[in-house]
Amino acid sequence: MWIRIASFILRNRLPILIVLGILTAFMGFQSRNIEMSYQYAPLLPEDDPIYLEYEEFAERFGNEGNLMVVGVQDSSFFDVDHFRTWQNLSKDLEEIDGITSVLSVSDSYNLYRDKEQKKFKVIPVFDEVESQLQLDSLKEAFNSLPFYQELLYNKETNTYLLGITLDKEILESSSRVKLMDEIKKRGKEYEEKSGNQLRFSGLPFIRVATAEMIKKELNMFIWLALGITAIIIFLFFRSFKVVMFSMLVVGMAVIWALGLQGMMGFKVTILTGMIPPLIIVIGIPNSVFLLNKFHYEFRNHRNKIKSLQRVIRKIGNATFLTNLTTASGFATFIFTSSRLLVEFGIMASINIMVVFFLSLLLIPIIFSFLGDPKERHVKHLDRPFFEKIINKLIHISLNHKKVVFAGTLLLLVFGGLGISRMQTTGYMLDDIPHDHQLYKDLKFFEKHFSGLMPLEIMIDTKKPKGVMQQRNLQKMEALEEKLKSFPELSRGLSMLQVVKFARQAFYNGSAAYYSLPGSMERNFILSYLPNSQTGGPQVVSSFVDSTQQRARISFRMQDVGTTRMDSLDREIRSVVDSVFPADKYETSVTGSSVVFFKGTDYLIRNLFISLGLAVLLIASFMAWMFRSKRMVLVSLIPNLVPLITTAALMGFMDIPIKPSTILVFSIAFGISVDDTIHFLAKYRQELSETNWSIRAATVLALKETGRSMIYTSIILFFGFGIFTVSSFGGTVALGALVAITLLVALFSNLILLPSLLLGLERLITNESFKEPMLTIYNEDEDIDHDELKIYQSDDKQDLDQSSQPIKKGENHVEN
Repeated sequence: MWIRIASFILRNRLPILIVLGILTAFMGFQSRNIEMSYQYAPLLPEDDPIYLEYEEFAERFGNEGNLMVVGVQDSSFFDVDHFRTWQNLSKDLEEIDGITSVLSVSDSYNLYRDKEQKKFKVIPVFDEVESQLQLDSLKEAFNSLPFYQELLYNKETNTYLLGITLDKEILESSSRVKLMDEIKKRGKEYEEKSGNQLRFSGLPFIRVATAEMIKKELNMFIWLALGITAIIIFLFFRSFKVVMFSMLVVGMAVIWALGLQGMMGFKVTILTGMIPPLIIVIGIPNSVFLLNKFHYEFRNHRNKIKSLQRVIRKIGNATFLTNLTTASGFATFIFTSSRLLVEFGIMASINIMVVFFLSLLLIPIIFSFLGDPKERHVKHLDRPFFEKIINKLIHISLNHKKVVFAGTLLLLVFGGLGISRMQTTGYMLDDIPHDHQLYKDLKFFEKHFSGLMPLEIMIDTKKPKGVMQQRNLQKMEALEEKLKSFPELSRGLSMLQVVKFARQAFYNGSAAYYSLPGSMERNFILSYLPNSQTGGPQVVSSFVDSTQQRARISFRMQDVGTTRMDSLDREIRSVVDSVFPADKYETSVTGSSVVFFKGTDYLIRNLFISLGLAVLLIASFMAWMFRSKRMVLVSLIPNLVPLITTAALMGFMDIPIKPSTILVFSIAFGISVDDTIHFLAKYRQELSETNWSIRAATVLALKETGRSMIYTSIILFFGFGIFTVSSFGGTVALGALVAITLLVALFSNLILLPSLLLGLERLITNESFKEPMLTIYNEDEDIDHDELKIYQSDDKQDLDQSSQPIKKGENHVEN
């Protein structure tokens, strides 16, 4: 089959180039449809009970993830000039399109009892402030309202908060970037006038800021990947042609990747944004293996076209299988049920196969048009440095197998100890550097307002108007009192505070009356409070549904991480159940904090499953290729050892298991197994040519494939190393850990794998391995290079009109 493929490619060079050019232009056109993701991609599947609880809550009470906060610490806040500047900021923000409401100290309201109409009037606490004396008086009135304490200000630290409710439609569109820029612009004007530093945070702000960081890094990583790989390839081959055309292949692959993403409608996320540089890093080894083989063959018989035909026939098959295994490693993410990872898995696996086909087509075709390689182009095959390394590796494998096995055993023991120290955790801003302003601002709000992560408790009394019953209000108060013992939580905000506020207003605003009304006065006081207030905040409908059967209690909490959140979630649910028994009430603990925690936990579990699936899938490919169960086991050992080593390093270096770091294992395993396939493919071929001499076959396989394995591993090491310059800690960890894993995998495949083959000898290399299901190499079938010729077309003669370019190849078809 591969002889026919080689014949087809070399006989149809110009038509193939034209088709590829047209398709690349089409993909470039489609890439214009790519958009940044401005929506929060839920990690939980849509049928998960936790996700359904959250959706039910959002349907009844609205999305709690559209609140942005601005904070300031100012000991002179109630100085008349400072206060007016803050008032102007609030008014300026209200005028921005996309902001539905603003609430701060300067926008606070008070309730006044209208005895004649028997209703509460909602009146602003601060209206037009004309003098310091007037402001001081209004300040005293404001401080007498416990409703706003710890909600809009922290009296002890002189910290004040401004809450901005954003329009949901704008939040889910690209206009949200413009909206955030406008908010920051108004904030900058306030800072210049007041001399105070503003703090910005909240889920919408964090998501937009991280999305913009991803956008900036996308282009940076593409150019870094191209630059690093180009330099390394030049150092290896010392040929600008090799560099230029290798870059052409991966450059076209990037265009295809972006075009396919635009066609499929997948938006750019923190993971899909990594695909173009990943394609460059993973795609370059294809060119390295093809070009190394081309130079090796050309040096042997000096026939360029015969060399290219052999490259396609021998390396094409093995490279197809290595790319297939790598793509399979990424494809396992499709089974995680997380939209974020599913899209990443689909795009990565498809584009890895795309870059393979582009390499297989373009490299032979381009070099068939170029002149014969000069002696300086093939000189890299004889470099003493690499020759010494390979000879040293051969010496170790032949003479020190016991040392290799003992070292591997110690490495596994080290791995076991490190794995026992591993921890699983995840934070909302875990991947943001701690010196980044985004992280500092979040910690500011955690310090002064107990955090920003929304935590919601929804209570179903199972009776219409049950929320307003005295015993249920008392239970809500008891629950809030018990939850005060958790330092990670803010003060609760619910209908209970509205009722207390109403009682205070009923008794002429005295702070001493800010408490739950008794059963005798409750109905009378609440009759003053309608379901919504014209001109004031609609607080009643915010905390009770239309039937008054269900209520919400809102908390803000710190970003405590999934480890603490796991125990905290159980403790909170236990407290809720103790106050609201399950036989009489239906309760749920939800909010973005719970969804994020459960989603991260779900994702990590599924990523472990995907890793196991990747191992199983790749083992199946090995079994299909070699038809030897023992050989499958031997081929997996050198690739599992690096994963265990990396896991140990994570344990000893306190790098937790989280979505970004767990990706390391599936990605690294799918890539590292490529070297194993190339080595075993050559090893099987040499067995038949050395009269079944395992020792000779191992040495010859190391000599020919070792150089390419070293080349590609160095490229991959530095290629993944570029991700360490990212602003995201998870991306940095991913790049560093994958690079280290692949480096360990290189030595594992060059030392441990040959040692296993030589140590176990005929126990593993049986007759089924001699005749595998899929032929990878076959040196016996070749083309007589005297009859092998491609006629160059002149200005009047097209290549397709030339007489049969490859005659003898057509008669050799592999089964």
